[in-house]
Amino acid sequence: MNKSILKKGVFLITLFGIFMLFSCKKGPGDGGRASIKGKVFTVNYNSSFTVPQDSGYLGAQKVYIIYGDETAVGDNQDTNNDGSFEFNFLRKGKYKVYVFTKIQANHIDSAVVKEVEITDRTQTVEIPDFKIKTSKN
Repeated sequence: MNKSILKKGVFLITLFGIFMLFSCKKGPGDGGRASIKGKVFTVNYNSSFTVPQDSGYLGAQKVYIIYGDETAVGDNQDTNNDGSFEFNFLRKGKYKVYVFTKIQANHIDSAVVKEVEITDRTQTVEIPDFKIKTSKN
């Protein structure tokens, strides 16, 4: 009788553990096999922000990502020399990717945000180029 109760208890605990393992859905963030990639393009102005000086893809520009409905930055990275960036190992879900640009009138930084959704666990989402303004000092 005791062995039977013990076997049933072990079975129920095992079944509960398996149920909990498969019922937990993980939202956006690290730990997956998907990725988001893109590039940052800039128009560089003079210090008074009146005349464009040059333009091109921008290296060493900080790019940020926010996971789902979070309010804090999930990760960040610098662009490569060709202006490209890639956030790897992401799970399915919604993301916000952003960079900072100068506002012409007052030279204050402002975020340029792109919303992205990963719908397949191995998907690579390529977002359109970020187009930002910078100024030479």
